[in-house]
This record gives sequence, C-alpha cells and structure tokens, in this order.
Amino acid sequence: MNQTLRKNKTDYSIHTKRIRTVKQKLNEGEILFVFGANDKIRNRDVEYKFRQDSDFYYLTGITEADSILFITKDRAGMFCLPKDKEKEIWTGIRLGKEKIKELLKLDLVFEIGQWDEKKAELLLGNHTLYYFFGLDSDKDRDLISAARLVSSRVREGKLGPEKIIEPVFLHEMRLQKSKEEIEILKQAAAITKFGHDRIIRESKPGIYEYELEAILEHEYLKHGAWGGGYGHIVATGKNACVLHYVSNDSILKKDDLILVDSGAEFNSYTADVTRVFPAGKKFTEAQKTVYEIVLASQKNAILYSKEGTPFNEIHTKTVYFLADCLKEMGFLSGSMDSIIEKETYKKFYMHRTGHYLGMDVHDVGKYYVQGKGRKLVNGQVITVEPGLYFDPEDVSIPEEFKGIGIRIEDDILVHGNSPVNLTKDIPKEIEEIEAMKV
Repeated sequence: MNQTLRKNKTDYSIHTKRIRTVKQKLNEGEILFVFGANDKIRNRDVEYKFRQDSDFYYLTGITEADSILFITKDRAGMFCLPKDKEKEIWTGIRLGKEKIKELLKLDLVFEIGQWDEKKAELLLGNHTLYYFFGLDSDKDRDLISAARLVSSRVREGKLGPEKIIEPVFLHEMRLQKSKEEIEILKQAAAITKFGHDRIIRESKPGIYEYELEAILEHEYLKHGAWGGGYGHIVATGKNACVLHYVSNDSILKKDDLILVDSGAEFNSYTADVTRVFPAGKKFTEAQKTVYEIVLASQKNAILYSKEGTPFNEIHTKTVYFLADCLKEMGFLSGSMDSIIEKETYKKFYMHRTGHYLGMDVHDVGKYYVQGKGRKLVNGQVITVEPGLYFDPEDVSIPEEFKGIGIRIEDDILVHGNSPVNLTKDIPKEIEEIEAMKV
C-alpha cells in the first residue's frame, strides 16, 4: 500500500444502484424522506467541521449540507443548495441541481428554498411516510405539519400519510457490506495502523495524553482520512478504567499503561481499534498477566465470529472465559454458575464484547430478531473488544493490579468459517509491542 492514501473519487453509480434498490423495496403509496446533515454552530459564528449524515451519504454520496432526498416506488428526487456565486466564494463550490440530477440520475431536483412549497405536494397520495422520526424535533414537526395539511383535504378526495414508519430496511441494507465498502474499511484500517504504530514508538514518561492524540490525528489526516471516526481515547494509568475517557490531559508516568481507542474515518467509513502498551519499555508482571488473559479471550472471540453464529453468543463465551480466569486469580469467588447469574464479573468487565461497524462506529442494524440473538452473515463487519478493569480505589484489589485497564479491539469481517481481521497488522502481541519501545 502506498505511504500516502488519497480519498477515492466518488463512484455515483454505486449510489444510483442503492436508490434503485430502495425504489424496489417501496410499494405504491409509500414515500421515504432522508435528510442530509446541517452545519452546526460550535460557538458564536464558528461551525463544527461538517460531516454528512450517514444514511444520506450512503444513498447519495453527496457531501453538501441542507439536502433532502425523497424516494417513491416510481421516482426519486432531491432538494439541494442552489448555485450561488457570492456564497461559493466564501464556503466552496456547490454542485447545483442540474449536476446532482445528472450524477444520481434523479427524476426531480429542487433547490432547498422550494421545500416549503413542495413538501405537501410530495406527500399527497402517499399513505405511508418512511422517516427516521425523533432525530430532529424541528424536522419532525415540519413533516407532521405537512402531513396534517394534506390529510385535512380528505373531503376533496386528497390522501395524505396515515402512518410514519422508521425505514428499518435502509439500515438492513447498510448492515451487510459490499465489496466496495469492505475495501474502504480496509483503507481506514491501514491508515489507523500509521497512527497506532507511531504512538507506540513515541510514547514515553513525561509527555501528555494530548500529545499522543495529536499524533493520531496528524497521521490520519496525512494519509487522506477525514480524521478520527469518533473522539480519540488516550488514557494513561488509572484513566483506562474510565471506558469513554476523553479528557486526554494527563501526563504519562513510569510503569503506566496507555490505552488508546481510536480509528481513522476514510470516505465516511471508520475503523475502531484499541491497543494497550507501556509508557516505558516493558509491561510489569501484573500488567502482563492481565494483558495475556484479555488477549487470549479476544483471540477466542475472533474465532467465534463466523457466519451463522448468534452475535450475542460471542459475548456470552467471552464473559465465561474472563470470569473463569478472574476466579482462578482469586478476584472472584463462588461457583461459575453463581458468578454468571449474579454478574459479579461486571466489577471487572462491564461492557459488551463488540458491536457492528461501518459508516458509524456503532453501526446500524438489529442485534436481536424476534427475541433471539441475530446470526452473523457474510459481509458484516464487527468489532471484538474484551477488556478487564481494576478499580484504582478498590481496597480489596492488590496494589500491583490497581488502576490496570486493558481492552484489545480489532475489526472483523465475517467470512464463512474464516473471520478476516481487518486490523491484524496493528501490533498487539507483548513481544511485538516491547520490541517497538526502543
């Protein structure tokens, strides 16, 4: 792979195919609305870095704000920002409705200023509105108001939406990754490796967590990524026992472990990787003991990540393995049945073993179907991330174990009976990590 990756040119044929697929899923009298993201104010007149809504990008590939996609069985269209020379001077060139219509082969394209005029007209004659209700109260009220307006004309023989349904089918489409999506996730993983490799080499006592965070972001941007796909977790020492630690302002100390949970986002798909390594050159014996247990549990869990395996069973098996190890070490007591039933293991392992991964770090899709754990299918990408955490303030824990927090996470492609670890090249064996600490 080249040292520097570049963002792929958007292949709009992929998105037109997805729009056609949605058309085929809709029946007569059903309409889907998907809203693009809006710019968000960070403070006063400064905006956050723009990131498109995942569902909208999945269907369109368009990265402009203030856009709305609509699809029925027979047609698809969009509302978009108008061409505006003065505004483009300040904020960048816009595609405009003619170009968007051409790229996505849409039937209709309007400027966003026409939304108020056209929304009721689009709802007219449709009895079912597919829409992700509850994400934006302003949009919710807007669509409900328009639906009521249309329905109030029933004496004229006009029909409006009688129900709003969450378009679960769209998230089902996103759940199973295409070969193009898998290639993008591989590139995200490759970029993530640059960041993780560098911070393992450059971490040392006396520097701050935010210095490592800066290295991660630098490597991701340098190699063509959008940046991190979620907030970087760089947790030294006891901070690693805070699962979603994001302060990143502590100093690295001798004999500290550093837990780094970070993944690069490339072309709107993110990696999600956690590695743990010493601030100095070597793991302590206690750190090594815990690390080897977590690593063994992770390797087992990856082997379970096969087509047809209920996803929740991976967690169940991992819990049993970790609890058994904790019992053998003297941290848990009683029968294994009692430990599992009473969940006493949660003192040391309180989160799930993995989640779906894709455009969102906690990607879409149901985990249970009709009350049963959903079985993995080829093309899914999941994380596998067991961990153990020893409360630094728990007086019952021996001193050498207090404050140890270890989680090891990789991104796994479900591929028959042979799971593919997309992030396997990022070092996680103790010997590999210590060899990099020169």
